Amino acid sequence: MGAAAKTTLRFITCGSVDDGKSTLIGRLLHESRSVYDDQMAALERDSREYGTQGGNVDYALLLDGLQAEREQGITIDVAYRFFATPARRYIVADSPGHEQYTRNMATAASTGDAAVILVDARKGILVQTRRHSRIAAMMGIAHVVLAVNKMDLVGFDREVFEGIVHEYRRFAAECGFESLTAIPLCALEGDNVTQRSRRIRWYDGPSLLEYLDALDVAPRRELAFRMPVRYVNRPNQDFRGYCGRIAAGSVAPGDAVRLLPSGVETAIAKVHAGFDEVDRATAGDSVAVTFAGEVDLSRGDVVVAAKDPAPMADQFEARILWLGGHALLPGRPYLLRIHAKEVTATVTGIKHRLDIDSGARLAAKTLAMNEIAVVNLSTSHPVVFERYADNRVMGAFILIDKLTFETVAAGMVDFALRRASNIHWQALSLDKDVRAAIKHQRPRCIWFTGLSGSGKSTIANLLEKRLHADGKHTYLLDGDNVRHGLNRDLGFTEADRVENIRRVSEVARLMVDAGLIVIVSFISPYRAERRLARGMFGEGEFVEVFVDAPLAVCEARDPKGLYAKARRGDLKNLTGIDSNYEVPEAPEVHLDTTSVHPEESVDRILKLVSDT
Repeated sequence: MGAAAKTTLRFITCGSVDDGKSTLIGRLLHESRSVYDDQMAALERDSREYGTQGGNVDYALLLDGLQAEREQGITIDVAYRFFATPARRYIVADSPGHEQYTRNMATAASTGDAAVILVDARKGILVQTRRHSRIAAMMGIAHVVLAVNKMDLVGFDREVFEGIVHEYRRFAAECGFESLTAIPLCALEGDNVTQRSRRIRWYDGPSLLEYLDALDVAPRRELAFRMPVRYVNRPNQDFRGYCGRIAAGSVAPGDAVRLLPSGVETAIAKVHAGFDEVDRATAGDSVAVTFAGEVDLSRGDVVVAAKDPAPMADQFEARILWLGGHALLPGRPYLLRIHAKEVTATVTGIKHRLDIDSGARLAAKTLAMNEIAVVNLSTSHPVVFERYADNRVMGAFILIDKLTFETVAAGMVDFALRRASNIHWQALSLDKDVRAAIKHQRPRCIWFTGLSGSGKSTIANLLEKRLHADGKHTYLLDGDNVRHGLNRDLGFTEADRVENIRRVSEVARLMVDAGLIVIVSFISPYRAERRLARGMFGEGEFVEVFVDAPLAVCEARDPKGLYAKARRGDLKNLTGIDSNYEVPEAPEVHLDTTSVHPEESVDRILKLVSDT
């Protein structure tokens, strides 16, 4: 009965490099009798081979399991360990201190109830201490222990401890932690880890484990029922269960629920936990529910309490931690995954970037790795959400690069933008098909891409002439011409190039909707933006034409003198010289302009267009 009634506390250790995080957890495991005899024998053996304590037991090796970690004496991956005391059970995450592994620390913090932030008494507060503290606050951790470690190396000096605590409290005041407790300790020798130290008599507070045993992390209020659907279980004709993990609240047979995004209301018929029916399930339980009537529900939909439904929106303000090796570019499409839902999303604007040291809000056009910012997000479809401060599961998301499938950001929803509910699609009497029919043509976007000097403009002009001669209604959007008006405010940085293509794609989409054949002639160097453009059009409406010529040939042609300027250093960010061009992977038309005449190129495009 006693073991079953124990609560579980999840906490992380974090801080800068070599502050003693792994050693602290190793000591906790040892002194809570969570290390078996054979593990202890292996630890003693490993300490002699890999240890950093001169042959003495190196408790950090209980956590550092990777070969690279042992060889370098650092933590790289997050290590999770389980132990228990008479008071409660624990899940502890040992997170790495190096800046390059910040994403691992953020992952650990995302599920933590508390954070133990270690500081080396000799070094004091460092940049990584501040970064990890801000990430912990961003991830919703309310309770923080400032563990001033290695006090033995400063002679257990009280003034050193109090100076560090004073500096940290001033910094942490803006993080909004619910509680902050400072404890001096020596993890290597166990001072104030599980027992109060006799060598630090001036400190009269609890040991670390005493503090954690007494910490109250129970939710302050009961949340309404929320369950994202992750799987539809249909083993036979007689059963259809909707499976998921309850994100908040509780559910029982007979409860009235609403299914989002459809808005259909129904009632819970049965709740299954494993193979058993249960009378009630609560937050954290993985269940399968059935409904009183037939419903249409799929992965990513959310079952909520009918009397207190969750909101939906397609535009948000959010905080993000950028994890990608390439910069965040507003306007570029990413995959957004929130609970079990996946949609396309773009960052429409960076409101400000957060300075890690000072907390100042700085203007920014892009974000580099490990930078934190507040941004506006737009999604391709409305998603069910809640504020991260109210519900971590329903308010947390990640951004994924569409080309590499790398996770490039972790984010937290702050609130939906009012414009999301104020702007609606207006139903129009005339549609694209009607507008195209009166022109007797099939509207399309023919998108030319290639280096400057490859021949895009020449072929695009010839194509429009031929189409016009055939009585077609066309419009040519040329890169240089558009920059004189619509995009005159944009430069040639990577971020500006992304926005340049986003705007042109929107204009081209409107022109196709008007029934026109629109020809776009832009360098458009990035695959992600060309993919964004393609995604704005219907099946068969987008034709990508790769106008291909080697850089040397384009330089020899150099009709605008751009390459000569770039080689002299008078022009920066020229594609092909000091800005990358990403070759199309599967264009509808591939034209080698070193061997194919412009008129022949136009014939090939017209043949494809007429055949489809």
